[in-house]
Amino acid sequence: MMLRHAKKEDGPKVSRLLYDAIHDIAHQLTGQESEADAVDVLEKFFVQEEGRLSYHQMLVKEVNDEVAGVVVSYAGSDAIVLDKPIIEYLRNVKNDPNIVLDKEADEDEYYIDTLSVSPAYGRRGIGKELMLAVENEARDRNFTRIALAVDIDNAGAYALYQRSGYIVDKEISINDHMYYHMVKSI
Repeated sequence: MMLRHAKKEDGPKVSRLLYDAIHDIAHQLTGQESEADAVDVLEKFFVQEEGRLSYHQMLVKEVNDEVAGVVVSYAGSDAIVLDKPIIEYLRNVKNDPNIVLDKEADEDEYYIDTLSVSPAYGRRGIGKELMLAVENEARDRNFTRIALAVDIDNAGAYALYQRSGYIVDKEISINDHMYYHMVKSI
């Protein structure tokens, strides 16, 4: 069992985990209708050297040589630069130069964009371990605040984040759906 930075070879497994965590947002970010096509584009984003969904922004938890969980995180101040490859892709696919992405992260925070654990490895503390690793990374980068967004309807995730010390500071809209923006001082 090992916590490590993601590698390009993790693409197929991580892309599946990302889709499972973000569903409708995956369709928004990829511009794809079908689940299979959305997962394929997530994998293309994953292997890129730049972007919010690049393997460079991810930590994975490996159990028995298999990716059991993933977390995507970055400095809020980097969000505009990290979103650029996705926006350019979407503008090209949709032939719409005005496409923008919803603002999720504030400039002064380290942001947990996505956290996903394979159902086969659920309830083993992997999600909490990934969150703690990101909190340590944020501290190492001199951030005093970490944040995430959770679907208002996802009571289980909300409870996990609350138990982990996160509090709601506002509500935000992502892909026309409401989320709690939760923060924690670190």
